[in-house]
Amino acid sequence: MNLKPSFFDRRTNTQRIIHDDFQAVENLAMELLKFLPKASQQSIVFVCIGTDRSTGDSLGPLVGSFLEEKDIPHFHVYGTLDEPIHAVNLDERLREITIKHHDPYIIGIDACLGRMKNVGVIQVADGPVKPGAGVNKELPAVGDIHITGIVNVSGFMEFFVLQNTRLNLVMKMAKTIANGIYQASILHSKGRLQDLAQEQKKSN
Repeated sequence: MNLKPSFFDRRTNTQRIIHDDFQAVENLAMELLKFLPKASQQSIVFVCIGTDRSTGDSLGPLVGSFLEEKDIPHFHVYGTLDEPIHAVNLDERLREITIKHHDPYIIGIDACLGRMKNVGVIQVADGPVKPGAGVNKELPAVGDIHITGIVNVSGFMEFFVLQNTRLNLVMKMAKTIANGIYQASILHSKGRLQDLAQEQKKSN
C-alpha cells in the first residue's frame, strides 16, 4: 500500500472516478484504454499488490481474484487472495514476471490512504505506483501506469486505520475496478484485432 496521498496529488494527469458512480465501470474502462498499447505484441500484465491480512490493504488481491474468476483473454493477472504480492515477495514476483513476459506493459494496482473527501475514489494515472513509500520502505516502483483506490483516511496511525477499514467499501471498489478492467479487455481485444487487420491490408 502507498500511504502518501501527496504523491497522487502532485500528478496533474491523474483521473479520479467515484467507485459507486453509475458510470464508474465504463469511465474506468475508457481511462484504461487511453494508456494500453493497441496492436502491439507486448504482454499486458496486471500486478495487484496487497495482503488479505489487512482489510484496507486487501484491495489489490481482491481485484486479482475477481479478474482471475473472469478469465480475461490477452491480459495476465498476478496477485490474488490465494497468491498475494506484498512487501516480502514483491521483488521476487516482479523478477518472475519479467522473465515470463518479454518487455511487459505493467499496470500496478494498489490501495492507498487519502483525504476524507476522496475516500472511495479510484485513481488511474501514468507512471508507477510506489508501494511502501509512506512508511519509508524501499520497495520497487510497479507499473507503466497504475490504478489505486483510496480506502480510508491518512494522517494518523495508518496501520490501525488499515486494519479497521470497512471490508464492504473495499469489496465494492475491487468489484468496480475488476469490472472496468474486464470491460476494457473486451474493447481492447476488438480494437487490437481491427488495428492488426488494417496493418495487414496496408502491407498487402
